[in-house]
Amino acid sequence: MPKSTTTYWNPLNPDLDGKWNPIAGLEGMVEELTLSQDPDTCEYTRLTRFYANADTNALGGKSHPYPEEVFIVSGRLYDRAFDMWLESGHYASRPPHEIHGPFKTDIGCVVLEISFPNRVV
Repeated sequence: MPKSTTTYWNPLNPDLDGKWNPIAGLEGMVEELTLSQDPDTCEYTRLTRFYANADTNALGGKSHPYPEEVFIVSGRLYDRAFDMWLESGHYASRPPHEIHGPFKTDIGCVVLEISFPNRVV
């Protein structure tokens, strides 16, 4: 089965805020919205929204055994693992097991994430 599809819509429209889900342990700081997913491969595309002054330091950095792509849609996000601010337009194609985060933002940030959980290496 292929990834789910939807017609054009604007997930950043404030009227759709109720569709965003808080991330466990980061309630009030970080939310996510799945845009599409494939139930067979578990591949997904989602937006992650960090509110102003969000800081994930308490959860530390993370890595996973699969590749993912990230694109900074708006705002900026500091990645402590790379000691750099990721600004609107930054893109990364992360290899499996790459450590990233923890993250913080001063003004907030929206990140587009495309992940491939079944492509484990």
